[in-house]
Amino acid sequence: MPDPERLLNTLRRAARACRDTPGRRGRLVRLAGAAEVLVAGDLHGHLENFRRLLNLADLGRHPGRHLVLQEVVHGPHEYPAGGDKSHQLLDVVAALKCQFPDRVHLLPGNHELAQWTGRRIDKNEKDLTELFRQGVESAYGRRAADVYAAYLELFAALPVAVRTDSRVLVSHSLPSARRTDEFDPAVLEQDEVRPEELLPGGSIFALLWGRDTSTANVEAFLKKVDADFLVSGHIPCERGYDTPNDRQLILDSLGSPACYCVFPTDVPLTHADLVGRVQTL
Repeated sequence: MPDPERLLNTLRRAARACRDTPGRRGRLVRLAGAAEVLVAGDLHGHLENFRRLLNLADLGRHPGRHLVLQEVVHGPHEYPAGGDKSHQLLDVVAALKCQFPDRVHLLPGNHELAQWTGRRIDKNEKDLTELFRQGVESAYGRRAADVYAAYLELFAALPVAVRTDSRVLVSHSLPSARRTDEFDPAVLEQDEVRPEELLPGGSIFALLWGRDTSTANVEAFLKKVDADFLVSGHIPCERGYDTPNDRQLILDSLGSPACYCVFPTDVPLTHADLVGRVQTL
């Protein structure tokens, strides 16, 4: 494990970098100076897939390329003493944000939101939120409370969506049909949001938890956010990606096959353009 003091410094610097990202307004980032973007799907603590994505992104040699990652916490690997190890991926992503503050963007999923707000998520008869906290305790002992608080600070600083000049919105998901009418896109551009927006019935909660990929719902959502296409995660895909309609691309970067997409940010795109740029790790 990294030295706790060094890690705390990294997490706090990453949180500041998230808030200071060029093109950010509220919790929406409009990519600034980007030629293209590499978007990954859910990672859930999968360090090896992250390493592959990082090598493929090759940010040092592609100064016009941005990298969008999402949902890194709550994975299958646990410490012998108990607790989830996925905070290790969050650590290296935070360090990457410090290295490339303008070009690396971590988007929260419903799992980060649940951890931040203390909401229980059950899977296989386990509370993933509590397992994450236990993992931090197993790794950092007496400094665990400080490290955990820094993780929550980082979650609070994350943007929830990225928008390109090519009118593509990248977010973890979209509201369900019954929530789309109530969804307030103005919330995305607010620096401070009411706590209620993070809870059931709120716009940010709806954005990160919904699973309705019907054409009508996706089109209604895109009209609200003034975009043509949605690139999202949240839904497991057997082949690493899915196209449930002609306005959306779902990416899944967990397990195998795992997929990602690299596309230009400054020219008009079609749905076929996006799908044609999907690649397998």
